[in-house]
Amino acid sequence: VQLVESGGGLVQPGGSLRLSCAASGYSVSPYTMGWFRQAPGKEREFVATILWGGSTVDYAASVKGRFAISREKNTLYLQMNNLTPEDTALYYCAKARGSFTPTRRLSSDYDAWGQGTRVTVSS
Repeated sequence: VQLVESGGGLVQPGGSLRLSCAASGYSVSPYTMGWFRQAPGKEREFVATILWGGSTVDYAASVKGRFAISREKNTLYLQMNNLTPEDTALYYCAKARGSFTPTRRLSSDYDAWGQGTRVTVSS
């Protein structure tokens, strides 16, 4: 599968962005999907995950209440509201290893990654 993120950019604090991740090659409907991010000088960290059926989501504490993950057909989304400079990072989407698995927070549980889309929050 190929994953391609889009929607990143420069936004002021308090602003919003919607990231998209388009999957191609085969259907990702049977797979749990996730968003991760990596800030400059830091390790990649979990942001959000959504169950293969879409009925269950999970968020990192730092984004809960501000970000919303969703999926439709072969596209994954991340709606990001009330952005802060601490959200500045390269954002990646990923496909979980194995089909019909529970939601996952560890990057090692994902076996396909996009190239990332950059989000910069600055005034």
